Amino acid sequence: MPLVLFVLIMMQFATAVRAEAVRGSLFVSTSAGSNGTMAALFVGRSPGGMFAERPAHVPVYADAAIGVFGGSDVELIRALIQEAESRIDGYDAVQFGARIKPSQRPTRMTIAEVFDWIAATPGQPHAIGRYQFIPQTLHRLVAKTGVKPTQRFSPKIQDKLADVLLAEAGLHKFRAGALDRQDFMNNMAKIWAGLPNSTGKSHYDGYAGNKASMSWARFDAVMAKISPESG
Repeated sequence: MPLVLFVLIMMQFATAVRAEAVRGSLFVSTSAGSNGTMAALFVGRSPGGMFAERPAHVPVYADAAIGVFGGSDVELIRALIQEAESRIDGYDAVQFGARIKPSQRPTRMTIAEVFDWIAATPGQPHAIGRYQFIPQTLHRLVAKTGVKPTQRFSPKIQDKLADVLLAEAGLHKFRAGALDRQDFMNNMAKIWAGLPNSTGKSHYDGYAGNKASMSWARFDAVMAKISPESG
């Protein structure tokens, strides 16, 4: 192969690699977990890894009744998810790797404004809020709950959307004693990658840098307090 042609091919290859790096972007998450790892819903969180969303989450119980749950048990679960996913900023968390942040706090934005920000900033991670919703999940939950685009992305709305995910993970069955604690926890770990499954690792460990941001012992100790099995 002539030297000039070889050089041209290599230059084109280098350009393509740089473009892919820009589209992928390196990132870390909004906050550090209890073991120092980074946390974010449904996405890779390795500081040295290329950004990639995990495959779309498939509800375990897609036909579960939805609604906002009350009770101290749900409050504990919500707090655990925040510990794993958005420890510092909670409802106003935006994934740290988003180079272009929203112009205002997420809780002050309407649902439409959140989607406008996502559409206007392609090529970066968009996990947002206490439960670090990614776009495909947020779209699905908004449609399923009938939340209007004009409604604020408030703590109440975020809880309502997250409660759908809890229902899909089997909260109703867990509360009724028809789903044991470990199975329910493993189902939750399939939704929130910062939570460990019973192996002690994220369900998505190694996928785009995902790691659990709390130990199984910590997760299980809290869940044991609200488990019907321990009643």
